[in-house]
Amino acid sequence: MRTQHSVIVVGAGPAGLLLAGDLAAAGVPVTLVEKRPHKTSNLSRAFVLHARTLEQLDARGLADGLEAVGRPLDSLRLFGRLSIELGTLPSRFNHLLVIPQYEVEKALQRRAVEAGVDFRYDTELTALTQDADGVTVEVRTAEGETESLRAEYVVGTDGMRSAVRAAIDLPFPGHSVIRSVVLADVRLTEEPENLLTVSAVGDAFAFLAPFGDGYYRVIAWNRARDVADSEPLDLDEVREVTRLALGRDYGMRDARWMSRFHSDERQAPAYRVGRVFLAGDAAHVHTPAGGQGMNTGLQDSANLSWKLAAVIQGHADAALLDTYQAERHPVGKAVLRSSGGIVRLAMAKRPWTLALRAALTTVLNRVGPARRKAVGGVTGIGYRYPAPRGAHRLTGTRVADLPLEGGRLYEALRGGRFVLITPKAHEDGGARKDRLAVEHWMSDRRTTVLVRPDGYVAWAADSADTARIDEALAAHVG
Repeated sequence: MRTQHSVIVVGAGPAGLLLAGDLAAAGVPVTLVEKRPHKTSNLSRAFVLHARTLEQLDARGLADGLEAVGRPLDSLRLFGRLSIELGTLPSRFNHLLVIPQYEVEKALQRRAVEAGVDFRYDTELTALTQDADGVTVEVRTAEGETESLRAEYVVGTDGMRSAVRAAIDLPFPGHSVIRSVVLADVRLTEEPENLLTVSAVGDAFAFLAPFGDGYYRVIAWNRARDVADSEPLDLDEVREVTRLALGRDYGMRDARWMSRFHSDERQAPAYRVGRVFLAGDAAHVHTPAGGQGMNTGLQDSANLSWKLAAVIQGHADAALLDTYQAERHPVGKAVLRSSGGIVRLAMAKRPWTLALRAALTTVLNRVGPARRKAVGGVTGIGYRYPAPRGAHRLTGTRVADLPLEGGRLYEALRGGRFVLITPKAHEDGGARKDRLAVEHWMSDRRTTVLVRPDGYVAWAADSADTARIDEALAAHVG
């Protein structure tokens, strides 16, 4: 039996849940295929939401609820001497939020269910073919039956070992950076002094983060112990590497889960092949340093979802979908560089690498622009997207939350709408009310700005010329 869908999303992690929820909220029929059974997992690898991701979640009405569950952290200390203060970030969320990935998934799943996403758990993709009109996906159900699904587009958010990426024969070049990283969920007899505890000494690195239920996640690595992921792991080994890196093991006990994994740096050369897209770990993987993995995937989905909805509903030309690659692939590459740089500096051992780390620490501590650029990259608020030649200087830039006459900008963005901010009234005739909100500055600012559903500037002008605004709306909103 072949069933027709507008979009099939493969993989119900954070990126897939956000993307599917966005599409369904926009009125696009979407099916989410997930090979795991339907149950909540507490085996989170991600523990941090950065400012830009919180802004994206705010545009979906989810950030405040997650803030109530997580614990904010407004400063970080790296390499012993580098202090990163987040309180000055130009964002409503001038901190990072320590929260397990499964809490983020629960919030996104509730939203997706309420929006009407068709969930297919215990269902595994086995084959994929595409043609000029759509994509055919073959899946195997929990009962072992084969079903054929048909969609206009397919998005693979199914992780590092993506079946979607394999089905379209897309390479995933890169290499393993760290082998035999140990993970453990433990109780601690002694509570750490800091919300996040991280350090590296010699060959050892360790990171501690709280789940909020009395357990802590330990991520640790001993460069001197390079063994296969399948090698047995016991709590004594976790304690030992933690003591080497942090000076003590905080009385680790009662491990409820332990595992090994290796950390890769890889990126697909294309995030789109015909009618098939990749997002999150299916498109890029990197070291955990900087806590950017889940965040980058969620921001991929926020970029892609409104574009797919606009094209499917006939409000934009299919060429809009090409901008996903143009905008997000460079960001993925930058994240690979920054996360890789952090872990290499953390594990510096040779005299020249130690000298480089010391020099970089001094620069970042003393030079404001360099520090702001580094923090902007890790938190996601520093990225801007390419703009056409001759475009206004604001085009492609992220817009921070702004007070407007009708409320906050990120409240106006809810529902996947564009927001036109003008210094004076502009009548749109009501034809675009489902996808455009018209707002006005609280100040006497004269700039007119059209903000995309993902919070970046689509178009701007230094005046409120009605003809130019109408032209911009026709070009971007449809």
